[in-house]
Formats: sequence, C-alpha cells, structure tokens
Amino acid sequence: MSNTVINLDRLAAQHAQAAIANTKDSKSKDVENTVTKALGVLQENGVYACFLYLLAKEKELGKKIIEEMLNLLEGLGFGWNQPGKENSPEVVLKYITDHVTQDLERLLLTKETLEQMLIYARYGAKAREEATQQKEEASP
Repeated sequence: MSNTVINLDRLAAQHAQAAIANTKDSKSKDVENTVTKALGVLQENGVYACFLYLLAKEKELGKKIIEEMLNLLEGLGFGWNQPGKENSPEVVLKYITDHVTQDLERLLLTKETLEQMLIYARYGAKAREEATQQKEEASP
C-alpha cells in the first residue's frame, strides 16, 4: 500500500455513479430494489453474504453491481487486484474469502465503504427514476 491517502467517500461515490451508469438499460426501480436488498444483506450479514446474495438472487443486475464493488475493492489500495476477467460465482467468492475476509480491520473498512457505495447507488437510482418521470411529464 502506498502512502497516498485515499478519500473513501469519493471512491464510493465514483463507483456508485459507475454502477448507475452501467445499469442504464434496466428499470431504475429494479436497480433501486436490487441495491437496497444488497445493502440490507451487507448490513445484516456482512461482505461475503452480500456477494453471495447478489450472485445467487439478482442475476444480471447483481453481476453489474458486483463488477463495481470489485472495482471499488481494487481501489482501496490493499493490493486486492480483481480476480480476473472471469467473474464466475466460484471465482468471486474465493476472491472475497482469500483476500477481503482475512484481516478484520480491512474487512470492517471494506464493509463501511461498500455500504456507502450502495447507499449512493440507491439514491442515484431514485434520482434517475425521478428524472425519467419528469421527462415523461414534460413531453406529453
């Protein structure tokens, strides 16, 4: 890890914005629901459970959210380079087990940062939904 200070709030915001941009072909309400459920699992059951939930229950939207969560983990500066191009459930879960859950302090920091990202993504999806509704109302 370098001595460069990482602004975790900015990192969370950047990856939340990227998650919303990567899901623009999906309904905003579906994105909001997926992100809200993932946030609930993260807060109640932890990082591994959140990834497991997204892989098991949320199909394509889950994969897109996981992609940004993995990008965020890489950006934390712990040397957690992504598992590779293949993001199969086995590869992602092994990566989380081998790298993220090993050190308790880093795990807690990771959980907080992922929570912040998912909160920003949830409100990003809500904002997109409202912008879409306003656009539809403006053009009859």
